[in-house]
Amino acid sequence: MCAADPGLLCDVALLRGCTPNRIMGNNMTAPVPREELDDRMQRFRALMDSEMPDWELAAFFGRVNQFYFTGTMQDGMLLVPRDSDPVFWVRRSFERACAESLFPDIRPMRSFRDASQAAQGASARQTIHLESNIVPFGLVDRFRVYFPCDKVVSLDAQIAKTRAVKSPYELAIMERVGAVHRRVLEELAPGLLREGISEAEFACDLFALLVREGHQGTVRFNMFNVEIVVGQLGFGENSLYPTSFDGPGGCRGMGAAAPILGSRDRKLRKGDLVFADVGCSMEGYTTDKTMIYAYGESLPDEAIALHQRCVEIQSRLATMLKPGAIPSQIYGEVMEGLDSEFLTHFMGFENRRARFLGHGVGLQVDEAPVVAEGFDEPLAEGMVLALEPKRGVPRVGMVGTENTYVVTPSGGRSLTGTCPGPIIVSGSGFLRPWN
Repeated sequence: MCAADPGLLCDVALLRGCTPNRIMGNNMTAPVPREELDDRMQRFRALMDSEMPDWELAAFFGRVNQFYFTGTMQDGMLLVPRDSDPVFWVRRSFERACAESLFPDIRPMRSFRDASQAAQGASARQTIHLESNIVPFGLVDRFRVYFPCDKVVSLDAQIAKTRAVKSPYELAIMERVGAVHRRVLEELAPGLLREGISEAEFACDLFALLVREGHQGTVRFNMFNVEIVVGQLGFGENSLYPTSFDGPGGCRGMGAAAPILGSRDRKLRKGDLVFADVGCSMEGYTTDKTMIYAYGESLPDEAIALHQRCVEIQSRLATMLKPGAIPSQIYGEVMEGLDSEFLTHFMGFENRRARFLGHGVGLQVDEAPVVAEGFDEPLAEGMVLALEPKRGVPRVGMVGTENTYVVTPSGGRSLTGTCPGPIIVSGSGFLRPWN
């Protein structure tokens, strides 16, 4: 139900029947089904009961997790008591939350005091579980004034595990995202390349193309202080340039204050490698894909050979994405089979190397599980991972590939296509088949 104020309940069916088109126009996507929201909450509760049997209250402030449980992304907090029903308290916009969400209990609040009073004083608890990786310390302090507790405990691992296994509803969305992603990077993006275009211009053109094809305009990360507009983009040696981003590719960007998007100065030349590591999102869900292009002529033989080896590694990794497989063991087995010369610039360049081969994707680009050391929980059917073996080539750029796969009993199934690349783009815009 939807509360017009803390003590007055309104008819949600009537509200949702009359307001969405008037408030938001006619472009709304269908709401997340109630049964989907209920299943997510039940799975989270069951996991907390199993791993944190003494838990008392979970409080979600992160908007991505709020969207996962409620189907709307507003300014508020979601309270999940162990022994009573959850309530989504919304500061702004309550009207939009009611219009978009089928969550059963949405209530307005001006401050934490409103939620505390409705909870009859919110008597002190021993522990409250929060998203410790993203909630600011100051916000926790203000919250604890009205919801006192002896200590705050992280629930990050539990929500990550809950979100890691995608439902059929989520997978259907990601199938659609992957199809758009494949079409843009394999069929349409090569047509944007022309001699003399800057990296920044290519990034802007690619972003506009993605949005026209259905991309929601933003790709979300869980990593702290991550800013990416379109993706990791670079022409030639710029795709090896150092970045703070925890990934194998490089990007010079606009400068020291904005090391993102792409350089205004680096222009596309004949013989350049073009590296495009880009996310695409629709209805909240993201796929991750990397495509490389050779502009004007084929890449050097050495680069082609190293790229093909990365493609082979990705294919091998995909066959290993089966329920019960252990990500850390997959990582160790693949890495042990690589020779020292190949490893010199594998998953990065020089000493700047990523320590993973793949990562979960969903509502955010960097989700669990990760194909890396230390990730020992077995894979489950319905998990979705991006596999991205890449290798830096001196004086050429970053070769390699990335596609998004769903875990199935027969191995990973790609959602974003199977084109190995590189795609050769002639100076006249004609595309030659990849090798």
